[in-house]
Amino acid sequence: MELETYLRERLREKELLVMAHVVCGYPSFDANWKALEIMAGQGVDVVELQFPFSEPSADGPLFVKANELAIRAGVTPADCFDFMAKVTAHFPFKVLMMGYYNTVYKMGAETFLDRLRAAGGCGYILPDLPVEEATELHTLSEERDLAPVVLMTPTSSDRRLEKLAGAARGFVYAVARRGVTGTKTSMSDELKDFVARCRRYTDLPIAVGFGISSREDIDYLRGKADMAIIGTAALRAWEEGGPEGVHEFFNRLGIREPGKAS
Repeated sequence: MELETYLRERLREKELLVMAHVVCGYPSFDANWKALEIMAGQGVDVVELQFPFSEPSADGPLFVKANELAIRAGVTPADCFDFMAKVTAHFPFKVLMMGYYNTVYKMGAETFLDRLRAAGGCGYILPDLPVEEATELHTLSEERDLAPVVLMTPTSSDRRLEKLAGAARGFVYAVARRGVTGTKTSMSDELKDFVARCRRYTDLPIAVGFGISSREDIDYLRGKADMAIIGTAALRAWEEGGPEGVHEFFNRLGIREPGKAS
């Protein structure tokens, strides 16, 4: 699997990888590109490009607003695939599609996957699609070497975690807490124990997301998780300070590879 192989290679060089997040077309594709240039320069390993959707149920208020405004500006899945193709041709990090199942359903699974593959994507995150309803999509994904990234949550039973692990490819997205994105997460023994529970059922790399926003969070996750997911905090940095704000934010995280210039 392309994504898993890439992550394992990166983990031989870095103790903790970083995945960042961009909402396609918000505030504009030019702004997206500037943010991605900064992320690449700061050593981000994976980026999820979110395809705007009218009801982003897993997202907090800031991402809900970004989705709404991108849709109002006329951003379509076709625009997102075109942008993804430019991104994957230019930047060194791997790219995932993040979105909601309605986008796949309206397009048709095979068309969606073929377009994702053609645009250089290596997988996707669909938080509203239960694994019980994803068998066909996952089979078609396997044929195209595309990774369906599965979310594990602290409220899941051990039996549920085992089932989720069986469907996961690429890496596992460990949701750090209940609720939606954007709220600060407490770095605690509870989170450490949850990541350890996830590891009982999968040997895939484990990424922790929801509320990761500071260097202290990143430092806490070193040696516990394989990847930290930075979403709302980076978008908030853009909202408050534009490109300079994003650059300063990632600088503060201290995620750059040793010896890499800022």
